[in-house]
Amino acid sequence: QVTGHLDDCACDVETIDAFNNYKLFPRLNELLESDYFRYYKVNLKKPCPFWNDNSHCGIRDCAVKPCPSDEVPDGIRSGSYKYSEEANNLAEECEEAKRLGAVDGSLSEKTQQAVLQWTQHDDSSDSFCEADDIYSPDAEYVDLLLNPERYTGYKGPDAWKIWNSIYEENCFKPQNVKRPLASGRGESFIYLTKWFSSVCVEKRAFYKLISGLHASINIHLSARYLLQDTWSEKKWGPNVTEFQQRFDEVITRGEGPRRLKNLYFLYLIELRALSKVLPFFERPAFQLYTGNKTHDAEMKKLLLEILHLAKSFPLHFDENSFFAGNKKEAAKLKEEFRLHFKNISKIMDCVGCFKCRLWGKLQTQGLGTALKILFSENLIEKIPESGPSYGFQLTRQEIVALLNAFGR
Repeated sequence: QVTGHLDDCACDVETIDAFNNYKLFPRLNELLESDYFRYYKVNLKKPCPFWNDNSHCGIRDCAVKPCPSDEVPDGIRSGSYKYSEEANNLAEECEEAKRLGAVDGSLSEKTQQAVLQWTQHDDSSDSFCEADDIYSPDAEYVDLLLNPERYTGYKGPDAWKIWNSIYEENCFKPQNVKRPLASGRGESFIYLTKWFSSVCVEKRAFYKLISGLHASINIHLSARYLLQDTWSEKKWGPNVTEFQQRFDEVITRGEGPRRLKNLYFLYLIELRALSKVLPFFERPAFQLYTGNKTHDAEMKKLLLEILHLAKSFPLHFDENSFFAGNKKEAAKLKEEFRLHFKNISKIMDCVGCFKCRLWGKLQTQGLGTALKILFSENLIEKIPESGPSYGFQLTRQEIVALLNAFGR
């Protein structure tokens, strides 16, 4: 059980649990199942900008890349020869991961037509601005309900490389903590404790946000794990052992509960952003446009209900503690913060499993949108009740990512 006070906040775990489980989550879940929020446009074919991938199935078309090509002989992949038991197992693991990691891109013709209309409406509306990636010929709509975040078989050195790159090069953290999530590394906990007490709140917050995002992803793959896979049925469910390896206090030598508390910190930051962005959505000109007027009006009403609820939360994170010191230093730190985060979002294009890449991109865009909102408070306050909001804009992509990331 994770309990008690959260560092750098006036809040505790119990208050968040009660508020989320009984008030907010049931409403949010209903919203995320609606048409506006279930379709997310994403380019899963962008090449990795940081290192060359040479996966055995050619990254552009492969569902997942769990094994390097030199480990799997051609004969095994074609199934025409029998090699050593170890190599056979490796090939089977590759195949399983490829199957589990594939993204279901099927949208009915009717949905495709509707989506086209939404896009045209969004393009012509003053409430939205152009997002670069969306207009790439490789960008496609994905139904998030058909592609749930769950265990995909993506693990081992490839997955480690992603997280190491995020923590090592893009996270404000002490140099001597190498792999924040390697189990059984008790010494890193001691370094972290010393480091946390010596750095500014912004750097602590950045590290905790990334750690919270990592915890969220690990919880989802533990909660929806492939427990049974037979010709008649696949069964997904909680894998307690998998969860304990990542979060148990004894196994992780004290780090697990801290990771879970970082998830609560992430929740508070995104909740705060939702409460702050209310004026943008409250304007009569803003609609969650799908073309079905009655349904669109109902969903906007539900969205506003959720945002008002977010605003009513009694123990919000105080983002005024961010960048509050010397103006010159604060501006420099803010820019560093932004560039670090931008880099992390680019690393998501290096994730070998397409389904993991989809949810990684969505959640980093959602968190990036939350940070954009928190750093744009002055612009949001100036939004006119009617007419375009020139100073502050959110694209449909950002809105869908923000709410779905918070839903995670």
